[in-house]
Amino acid sequence: MRNGLKWLANRFDFAVAGKWLFLGVLIGVACGVASIFLQFAIQIIRELCLTALIGLDLGGPAGEPSEFDIEPGAFIPYLVVLVPAIGALISGALVFWLAPEAEGHGTDSAIDAYHRKLGRIRARVPLVKMVASAITIGTGGSGGREGPIAQIGAGFGSFLATRLRLSSRSRRMMLAAGIGGGVGAIFRAPLAGAIFAAEVLYSSSEVEAEVILPAMVSSIVGYAVYASRFGWGHMFSLPFEHGFTNPLELGPYLVLALVVALAALLFIVTFEGARSLSARMRVPRAFRAMLGGAVTGLIGLVLITVFRQTRDVGDVLSGGYGIIQHVIDTDGEGIPVLLLLAVGLGKIVTTSASIGSGGSGGVFGPSMVIGAALGAAVGKIFHGLMPEIVLHPTTFAIVGMAGFFTAAANTPISTVIMVSELTGDYGLLVPSMWVCTFAFLICRDWTIYGSQLSSRASALPQLGATTPQIFSNVRVGDVFRRKRRFVRIKPEMSIHEVMQAAEETRQRVFPITLENGVLVGAFRIEQLVHAIEQGDIATTKAADLLEEVTFFVVETDSLDKAQRMLRNNNLEELLVVESDAEKRVSGILTMADVLLAYQRIMGETTLERRSSEAPSRTASEAPSAKG
Repeated sequence: MRNGLKWLANRFDFAVAGKWLFLGVLIGVACGVASIFLQFAIQIIRELCLTALIGLDLGGPAGEPSEFDIEPGAFIPYLVVLVPAIGALISGALVFWLAPEAEGHGTDSAIDAYHRKLGRIRARVPLVKMVASAITIGTGGSGGREGPIAQIGAGFGSFLATRLRLSSRSRRMMLAAGIGGGVGAIFRAPLAGAIFAAEVLYSSSEVEAEVILPAMVSSIVGYAVYASRFGWGHMFSLPFEHGFTNPLELGPYLVLALVVALAALLFIVTFEGARSLSARMRVPRAFRAMLGGAVTGLIGLVLITVFRQTRDVGDVLSGGYGIIQHVIDTDGEGIPVLLLLAVGLGKIVTTSASIGSGGSGGVFGPSMVIGAALGAAVGKIFHGLMPEIVLHPTTFAIVGMAGFFTAAANTPISTVIMVSELTGDYGLLVPSMWVCTFAFLICRDWTIYGSQLSSRASALPQLGATTPQIFSNVRVGDVFRRKRRFVRIKPEMSIHEVMQAAEETRQRVFPITLENGVLVGAFRIEQLVHAIEQGDIATTKAADLLEEVTFFVVETDSLDKAQRMLRNNNLEELLVVESDAEKRVSGILTMADVLLAYQRIMGETTLERRSSEAPSRTASEAPSAKG
């Protein structure tokens, strides 16, 4: 029995699986509950302010029916401008006084925390983001739920990792898992949410593969919690299945790719222009958001007046999903092309005004509205020109949603999956892939998420989980290079002295030791860079850089233990101490040392096997030589 358990432990990494199952479930539950609260808050404020008070009938997705069935009151035009402005003022005041990092579309802030802040997000940010986003979107500000819930989930993942005193790398993975859990829950798209968390971190086609599995766990759990309250159906209901059966339709779809790519470029330029203009205003920051809300309401009022209706053009306000469901239900019949173009272009301006001025909301929801409106317009035009090839403008609306956000955010894979999960229609995967590919290639140098990196700075080498039997009898003391020079840091050293010491070495982990060499703690090069960028260099000491958890091994530990510690925590280097009792630092074990040891052991094993086989071959050949 004991041997059997040992055999299982050597071949299955239950510790890592259990760790990420536990953490992923916690993050997923938090994301699901937060998604429920955010959706409730948006619906309550939206129905009270926009439906009952202003008298707008904006509609919504079939999968998200009204919670309170409030009938629209008498339409009051001036409130279309006043209510979004007041909502933006309240939201802006909350953000700028309590948590300035909750400003704007939260996904970008989460990406910035992942890359540049060691995965740290202040504990108050998720709550402030939830309240501010619900007020912004509920009172008519043009924004989506993806950004808020991504930052809320990321904030909880960061908070949990900090409370559990996990490493910065684990904290970053949990932050990304929170992004996936939140997005997968609130859009009822668990697979897309997990892929989105790994893909949105970079503007190129690269993904952060190591976060996919933790994000999958949190996304599945978050989806299950959220759907338990709001239903298991898809967000948008399709009256009939769509498909792709005519290769000639690829031509019009290619035109659609060009249209949504150009529109995405216009969106990015407009959005950044609004942010720049807002930053230059010499007024309190909360009043900048109020002006953005007023501009949003004014544009909505103009379009409502021109087209003399609120059902479709009113979707330039708030989330705006109603027009998408209307296009799907009617296949575009009775909706003029000019109105679709007005909604698409108007949504670009209102989103830029609402979020670019400092309001709180996401850009994925508005992107779906813009892509669907422009896609339906292109589909209706081609349906009129070649009805035997383009059968349904609705298909162009659905594919347009995927293509536009791909072009704006550089996330082709997750967006294709997202739109399929939102509609439950997988028959349009081929045209969606076609449009998203070309939209991505056209706009690959542009992105709505300014904190994205162009690519992974480095790929950490890792060993597989199938090597414990090789390393079980090898000691750390036999592998690490004792003669390798390494820098020790004293706790009282200034940040300038630490910088000078770091410039003279390539090591990435720095032990902080007492005069006798006993280990106090350690910090990594990322902590030093973060302190230089964010901290007060004049007063920062080496002791202030200490990481929450110091990873080290003893010289007598097995190399199996060391390589597991490196792999499970995504580390490149480990400190080596002489004994557990004194913890006197004797050197640094690198992943390169482990790889070299692996190659050496495998080489010796191969030579031994060949030498043991050589005599038997000679003996077997001897009789034939005689004969």
